[in-house]
Amino acid sequence: IFVANGIFKDLTDQDYIQFYSDPNNVRRIIKTEDKAILKLIEKIPSEPLPNYAFHNDGQWHFTNQSTQWGLATPGFSNGSAYGDLDNDGDLDLVVNNVNMPPFIYRNNADTLFNHHYLSIQCRGEGRNTFALGTQVELYVGDEILYQEFNPMRGFQSTVEHRLHFGLGDYRQVDTLKVIWPDGRRTVLREVAVDRLLVLNQKDAVAMAPEKPEKPAPWLAPASVKVPFRHTENRYSDFDRDRLLYHMISREGPKMAVGDVNGDGRPDVYIGGAKDQPGALLIQKPGGDFENKTPEIILNDRKSEDTDALFFDADGDGDLDLYVASGGNEFSSSSGQLRDRLYFNLGGGRFEKSNQLLPAGQYENTACVTAADYDGDGDLDLFVGARCRPFLVGVPASGFLLDNDGRGHFKPKTAERAPDLKEIGMITDAEWADFDGDGDPDLVLVGDYMPVTIFENTGGKFEKNTLPASNGFWTGVRVADLDADGDPDLVLGNWGTNSRFRATPERPVRMYVNDFDQNGTPEQIITTYNGDKAYPFVLRHDLVRQMPSLKKKYLKYENYKDQTVEDIFTPEQLEHAIRLEAFETRSGVALNAGDGTFEWRPLPVEAQFSPNFGILTGDVNADGHTDILLAGNFYHSKPEVGIYDASLGTTLLGDGKGGFETVAPQRSGFFVLGEVRDLQWVRVGGKLMILVAKNDDAPEIFELKTGGPQ
Repeated sequence: IFVANGIFKDLTDQDYIQFYSDPNNVRRIIKTEDKAILKLIEKIPSEPLPNYAFHNDGQWHFTNQSTQWGLATPGFSNGSAYGDLDNDGDLDLVVNNVNMPPFIYRNNADTLFNHHYLSIQCRGEGRNTFALGTQVELYVGDEILYQEFNPMRGFQSTVEHRLHFGLGDYRQVDTLKVIWPDGRRTVLREVAVDRLLVLNQKDAVAMAPEKPEKPAPWLAPASVKVPFRHTENRYSDFDRDRLLYHMISREGPKMAVGDVNGDGRPDVYIGGAKDQPGALLIQKPGGDFENKTPEIILNDRKSEDTDALFFDADGDGDLDLYVASGGNEFSSSSGQLRDRLYFNLGGGRFEKSNQLLPAGQYENTACVTAADYDGDGDLDLFVGARCRPFLVGVPASGFLLDNDGRGHFKPKTAERAPDLKEIGMITDAEWADFDGDGDPDLVLVGDYMPVTIFENTGGKFEKNTLPASNGFWTGVRVADLDADGDPDLVLGNWGTNSRFRATPERPVRMYVNDFDQNGTPEQIITTYNGDKAYPFVLRHDLVRQMPSLKKKYLKYENYKDQTVEDIFTPEQLEHAIRLEAFETRSGVALNAGDGTFEWRPLPVEAQFSPNFGILTGDVNADGHTDILLAGNFYHSKPEVGIYDASLGTTLLGDGKGGFETVAPQRSGFFVLGEVRDLQWVRVGGKLMILVAKNDDAPEIFELKTGGPQ
């Protein structure tokens, strides 16, 4: 991919933008100077820059090779076109420049490599003499190469009217297929290479279109009525947290599935946003759902639901409901942060517990999960806090709550797992017996946190972490992925299609401190550019948050190349909380059975966007555990852009811990929007997948084969 550097004037120069975005400055110039508009334009800075040339490394990864390829001459380039100017079998490049001569680059690939090629010139009929729209397929070895003739490229540019195929080491094209604009076809076999092949539409023949047999997808949208739409309140985290880039208040809704009225049909609770009650959806005999949310839940509409769990809290044989309260809108003294426990009185009627959950004070809760960790026959709870209210970055705590068997919970974190105190910004947790000793252990993940496992030994927990696993973890699910009988982990992360790139050698860091001593914390995020880490925050946002720095950084020119060590004193950094992330890829951790895990990133298609929804099961009925992922995130700052590249990802397992991506056309799993949760639910005797979305209605898919494992 060749990318020209743009126009003559640098419209992104921040000093220019900040000065001339002030209406007072513009009015003064218009009043005092002739040809003011022209002068405003002339004052836009201009600096020649090199163009970019990206080498395709395969697997959707590209590396800038402009310097190595001799294409990094600084200039003001816009239009560009490629073509084999010297007929030597490789593509040369012509680049138009503003206020300077053009660049003409001769490609020396023919002398540097022993690679082969085939150029194809298509001659059309009638008015379409160049045969625009012609499709060409080359079958070489086990590869299919495809191009459609559409020579318009870039800014006011057109490439040569030939299709150029690089063939690498292939010395022959096995089959060449041409589909002309009128549908006629040309088919050639055993085509010689390293030449120009001229094809004429008049020689084509009419053929019946190929209709390859397409197997039925494993999933299909289901016509099941789910009467709920998640509706976010109008709130911006950035009004308070100006130095952050993603809204914590937009991470719901989550769902819980269970038979609350004892009729043998699973029901669903979907969490609501602030000022919107969650919905208790009762499944009807015909398979549709009916909103039967009791008044006692409707009355808690002021809270934001961040997680939900059906479990038998009081041991009476029916499912009670725990709803976690969180978000990022409430202070630590707000009663809307109180988690809620609704006791099932039978038949789907509920009574609200008066307990101050999770632990006698208000918390910004992220997740809740149940297990009998003390072996006394009732279900106890783990509750994880997302962050401290109005103190993003300051580590929050996880809580172990002992059940007395009647649904009364007592915090026992200090006695059982003191390392849960101020452990980090938790996003998700699950229980499983990872060490095979017969009792449930706890795995939890979070922002800037390592994958952490608390090993249960007689009701007391010892903390262990996966090495170099600090990430922006969005979720965790437990399943036996390699068919060895022990539980493995599926871990959702932010992905690699982001400006936040992290490795153990070049981590993303966040420094948290009240740097200007005004009573509110600042979060300074740094990322690496080359071998040095620089603050991600733009200068005008930094000085707006900390006006004391404005004198030091009057202009962006003063701010460039500054590190956190240049901006802040050693004392300020010494007292700051320093968080690090090393891994942004979603992946799996395979349990070795000896207390260790093997980390494996999932295929590249799983890294295109953040993954919030994770589901495991046998999708294609081959006996192996597969993975479904979905996500996206829209509520982020312009500097980082929205994350919307996920259409839902289906990963087929091989039974050994390996996974392969299949296209949505094959799997039938295609989901747009901001997905936050995936859950199995049996509807009308059929197994289905319920998809919860932020600020949107849920979707539901029917599984034609397979199921959970």
